Amino acid sequence: MENNEKRLDKNSKIAVLCGGMSAEREVSLRSGKNVHKALLDLGYKNALMVDVDRNIAKTLSDGGFEFAFNVLHGRYGEDGCIQGLLEIMGIKYTGCDVKSSAICMDKETTKNVLASCGVPLISSVCVTSMEELEKSVSGLDYPLMVKPVKEGSSIGMSKVDNFKELKDAFLLAKKSDNKILIEEYYQGKSATVGVLQRMKDGKIETFATPILGFETKTQWYDYEAKYTEGMTKFILPADFDDNMTKEIQDIAVKSFVACECTGVARVDFLVYNNTPYVLEINTNPGMTDLSDLPAQANSMGIDYKNLVELILKTSEF
Repeated sequence: MENNEKRLDKNSKIAVLCGGMSAEREVSLRSGKNVHKALLDLGYKNALMVDVDRNIAKTLSDGGFEFAFNVLHGRYGEDGCIQGLLEIMGIKYTGCDVKSSAICMDKETTKNVLASCGVPLISSVCVTSMEELEKSVSGLDYPLMVKPVKEGSSIGMSKVDNFKELKDAFLLAKKSDNKILIEEYYQGKSATVGVLQRMKDGKIETFATPILGFETKTQWYDYEAKYTEGMTKFILPADFDDNMTKEIQDIAVKSFVACECTGVARVDFLVYNNTPYVLEINTNPGMTDLSDLPAQANSMGIDYKNLVELILKTSEF
């Protein structure tokens, strides 16, 4: 992001960008509330929660904000849109820039970038119309996962066992996006890894958190499992041997770098037949009480407030 003269201090005017206009609005508001409280507790007395709407440029200008802590999830907040506006306004912000946000929000583009780096990926196709559906999936084996290409929090996702179910799932996903990713379903271990950055000895250090595994009461890690207390059991650190743990963490950092991410991201995996497949990269991980990243950071000695401050400081990179 463009460098400007403003330096972060406890008097800086910080907008905690949350809410927004995506399907993940309610989750973002929960993240924003927690982050805002942490900033105030840390002494950033001019931090303010800002619910993002179509008048956000005026709100930011009128408020004289110098920094933005971005906890918007999904469309407009995680896809490069808000990042572009902040660049134009000269407001420093946390997390990934315009390019990397746009790449990672698009599951197809993410896969294309990672494929070029040799990262393990599950076989998939992208489809835009019902007419091409049957022919497009002819090379894939059921069961299949159906996902909107540009959506988060498992919204619009379905698991299907046959073509009839696939057609219904395709129409459901179409309500969220015009392009649909259809991916083979593997019955493996789900895992996720946070990737963070911090200044160390004058250089930016990129590092992975411990791996979080989980067992859900739902068939897969869907919206209900992610945001309903008691529906998911965290396994932290995940029960992989040392070699697999290192491989997953190394691939997470490699994926982060390949997609030109900055500051913070979370890389989701499915481990099947001793292979860690990358599913997607989340550039604005949730910061709610039930979210993965705070739990991962806490397990390596970075409590919630320190995590918030670490992410805030990435706005100056």
